[in-house]
Amino acid sequence: MLRIISLNLNGIRSAVRKGVLPWIAAQNAEFVCLQELKAQLGDLTEEMQRPDGMHGYFHCAERKGYSGVGIYARREPLAVIEGLGVPEIDAEGRYLELEYDEFSIISVYLPSGSSGEHRQAAKYVFMEHFFGHLADLARRGKEVVLCGDWNIAHQEIDLKNWRGNRKNSGFLPEERAWLTRVFDELGWVDVYRKLYPEATGEGYTWWSNRGQAWANNVGWRIDYQIATPAIAATAREAYIYKEERFSDHAPLTIDYDYPF
Repeated sequence: MLRIISLNLNGIRSAVRKGVLPWIAAQNAEFVCLQELKAQLGDLTEEMQRPDGMHGYFHCAERKGYSGVGIYARREPLAVIEGLGVPEIDAEGRYLELEYDEFSIISVYLPSGSSGEHRQAAKYVFMEHFFGHLADLARRGKEVVLCGDWNIAHQEIDLKNWRGNRKNSGFLPEERAWLTRVFDELGWVDVYRKLYPEATGEGYTWWSNRGQAWANNVGWRIDYQIATPAIAATAREAYIYKEERFSDHAPLTIDYDYPF
């Protein structure tokens, strides 16, 4: 069984203080994809870089305490690809890919547009470049799993207060239509939604720190594992871990009956 975990840490140092590394060590995962490291390589201890003997790979933002993605892997890859080749995007540390013979694993962190129009514009720039990249990935002829915080809730069942968020970043019609194109035009599969087509509140992965969002499960499903069709078809079960809180996101774990 191939176990893959995606988790936005909202700061790796904060999550480590909250006990994320022992939890990771207990999961027996082949890959753990991380987003929002909020750290530079020099900030990472040996345990942060190689938990449970795994190999750690990171693409940090140039700006300190901001963004950044990483992947923990049991096996060393054939190649490590940092960034999309677009300087203004890559400076924010949003894309990391590990290549193996017939398989690639990717950790991605799409921008949030919630802090203002300038960041929403940056999000649309990312989406435009990323769509082309997703098309290229789909044509490679190898299996790919993209894990990450996409900062978009796709459907009304993917967030609690969908009516009140129709004009807010993360649930804008343009964002949702873009994600629909990723699935319908390019053929990528939303693995959790494929497994649980009717799941609502149990599928949420992020809760605002405002008010009583966590206590009342006023959440959003914005963390995904999106895969090529063949490997997506081997997914057997997904888990969203909520017994402990390592950040404002919950880990999304999916088990694939895929030989690796």
